[in-house]
Amino acid sequence: MDIKKLQTLVIDALEDVKAQDILLFDTVHLTSLFDRLVVASGTSNRQTKALAASVRDKVKENGGHIIGIEGEDTGEWVLVDLGDMIVHIMQPAIRAYYRLEEIWGDKEIKLGAAKRVSKRTASEPIDGADAPKKVARHLTVSQATTDDTPTKAVRKPATRSATTSTKAKTGTAGSAPAPKKIVKKTGTAVKPVGKTVKVAATKTAVASAAAKKATVKRAPAKTKAAE
Repeated sequence: MDIKKLQTLVIDALEDVKAQDILLFDTVHLTSLFDRLVVASGTSNRQTKALAASVRDKVKENGGHIIGIEGEDTGEWVLVDLGDMIVHIMQPAIRAYYRLEEIWGDKEIKLGAAKRVSKRTASEPIDGADAPKKVARHLTVSQATTDDTPTKAVRKPATRSATTSTKAKTGTAGSAPAPKKIVKKTGTAVKPVGKTVKVAATKTAVASAAAKKATVKRAPAKTKAAE
C-alpha cells in the first residue's frame, strides 16, 4: 500500500475514536526500518485499546497488512506495527515520560497536508487515462444558457446626454449662443391670399354719410337766393 494512503487511513481511524494530540513524523532520514511514525494519546485503557482496534480494522478493510500489536493487555501503551508505519497509542502520563517526539520528531508532517496529498493521488487518472478537464462554474452556466435558449438582440433606449442638449441650445458645446439674424422690412406690400369678405357699415357710419349729403345739397340753394 502507498505510504501516503496508509498515513491517511491511520489518521482517520484515530480521529474516529477521538484520539488526542495526534502527531505524524517522517523518519526516512533517521532509520530504514519504517518511513512514518504516529504518536497519539488516549485518556483511558479502554480508549487506547479502542484506538488500536480502529487502526487495525481500517487498514485491513483497505487491503493493508498488520505486522503485530503490542500492549493491549495493560492499555497504557499500545503499539501497532504496520510495516512502513509504527503507531504509538499512549496515555498522557506515559507519553510525557518517554517523550517519543524528541527522539523521532525531527521532521513533522502536518495532518492537513497529509490528507490533501492523499486525496490528490487518489484523484489521478489510472493507467494513463486522460484526466477530465476542469471547467469554471461561470463558463458552464453561460454555455447552458446559450445552448438551451436562443439569444435575442436587445435594443438599448436612446439616451440624450447633457452635451447634446447644450449643443441644441447653444449651437456648439461650451460656446456662446448663436446671434439671431436681423431681417429688414421692405416697403413692398404683401398681397393677401384668399377670399375678401365685405363687412356691413355700422349705423353711425351710415348716419354720418347721410348728413354729409344733406349739407352738400343745401349749399347751392343759399347761393341762388343771394343772387
